[in-house]
Formats: sequence, structure tokens, C-alpha cells
Amino acid sequence: MNYVKLFFMGMLQVTLISANTWQIANEKWLGMFLIGFSISAVWVFNVKRAAFGNWIDRIVYPLGAACGSLLGVYLTKTIYGG
Repeated sequence: MNYVKLFFMGMLQVTLISANTWQIANEKWLGMFLIGFSISAVWVFNVKRAAFGNWIDRIVYPLGAACGSLLGVYLTKTIYGG
């Protein structure tokens, strides 16, 4: 398993979730729809990798997700000027 790719996929999913949470709280309707769709699309590709990986996979993926939560809030606040 490519750990960089696994880290990035975890980060991408949670970046989108963080951004979507902010959009929902601030009623950004188009963003909610587009990012909500994207979250599900990324999840479809991630679920098998994360669920059936080894222990290193199960550490790398959540590390990416943790970074994604920070990145998602930062990007969303930057884009929307919060």
C-alpha cells in the first residue's frame, strides 16, 4: 500500500467533511450540495482500503484525516472570508 496516497485520501475526505460542516452551519447551499456529493464519492473509494488494511494503514489513514480537519477549516474560512 502506498502510504502517501493513503494519508492523502484520509486527509481529502476529512477536509471535505470539515468544509461541508462549515457550509451547512452557514447555509451555503451550492457548496453543501457539491461537497456533500464529493464526500460520498471519496468514501466509496476509501472504505475498502481503510477497512481491510494492516495496522500501519490504520494509523496512516487517521493521521491524514486529522490533518484534513485542520485543512478543511482553514480552506473554507479562507474561501468564504471567515
